[in-house]
Amino acid sequence: MDLELLAALRTPEGSAALAAAAEVSGADPLASAARLRARGVPPPLAAAALTQTELRRRAAAKFGAAAATMFFTRAGLEQATRAVVADRRAARLRAAGVTTLADLGCGLGADALAAARAGIHVYAVDADPLTAALAGANAAAAGLAGLVTAACADATTVDLAGVDAVFADPARRTGRGRAMNPDSWSPPWDFVAGLPDRVSRTVLKLAPGIDHALLPPGAEGEWVSVDGDLVEAAFWCGPLAAAPRRATVLRGGEPITLTGSGSAAAAVGAVGAYLYDPDPAVVRAHLVAEFAEGIGGRLADPQIAYVYTDEPVDTPLGRRLAVTDVLPFSLKRLRALLRERGVGRLEIRKRGSALEPERLRGDLRLSGPNAASLVLTRIADAPTALLCTAP
Repeated sequence: MDLELLAALRTPEGSAALAAAAEVSGADPLASAARLRARGVPPPLAAAALTQTELRRRAAAKFGAAAATMFFTRAGLEQATRAVVADRRAARLRAAGVTTLADLGCGLGADALAAARAGIHVYAVDADPLTAALAGANAAAAGLAGLVTAACADATTVDLAGVDAVFADPARRTGRGRAMNPDSWSPPWDFVAGLPDRVSRTVLKLAPGIDHALLPPGAEGEWVSVDGDLVEAAFWCGPLAAAPRRATVLRGGEPITLTGSGSAAAAVGAVGAYLYDPDPAVVRAHLVAEFAEGIGGRLADPQIAYVYTDEPVDTPLGRRLAVTDVLPFSLKRLRALLRERGVGRLEIRKRGSALEPERLRGDLRLSGPNAASLVLTRIADAPTALLCTAP
């Protein structure tokens, strides 16, 4: 994809090529391209249309039905915010009174479109000309061009006077892959971290593994998961901050949130009849203590984020398993126990263990009709295996 091909795809001829590509695309890309060319579509346009068809199909998981009219690049789609996450963020900004927003590093425009759907006027910029053009095209395709102004610009040069809030999503990839050092991001961390001093209502979208120490003073650190996958961290600054730490779990319906200090210590005790594996957003937000308190649970090891109770408690913030056996880790004993129970299907989870699940699975020589879950962990610095079943 380049600017010329994007322009071609937005013409009537391009729209016809996209419609035809959706009809002929299949498992064999060469055959699909041949069918398009047989319909008189020029080869470069045919290739671009087929690529967009494939990307739109993949994008449906993030954007739903809206993906069918959007324009993508592979890298842009991978990094784009899921619509359910962007819409929730936009609703929170709108509820805070934001009516104008600067989106610095807008990518394909996922967050800009969500903000516009919430009635916020957005000035979206990206340093890459094609990416900025794609954001503009996506705003037009969604009927939101009147609320979204997309431009190619260096985020560090944007005049922020007159906007209510800033949203920044620094690029965290280079030609060599993910950039782990914040100073290598674009724009760099010193600029991003200084945004709250310029516009108090600032939201920073960051990688889930971001160091808590980088959280600006007084800001809220939020970690978000979707259907069990940890997808992002967001730092809410100034008057947007509502709690020191927040875990947001999105599973179909309304979001479930847990807030707390991020520094509390959970009660510690014995392994119970039930084990809970907290959602990754809860763990990454350092809210395991709050999770444990909410279900009347405890840790068996103060450094391991598995929570235990003696009675079953329903919670949408973690998965519950019934503990049937607790034993010091021994391959020989574990293999004998699984053989005795007839376990041929085994889910393996681990936390605090250096063992490789797939290698262990082979060593266990599983055979039998039954299923179980094996949790590899550490209790009082001792490697421990917990055999579990679904409650």
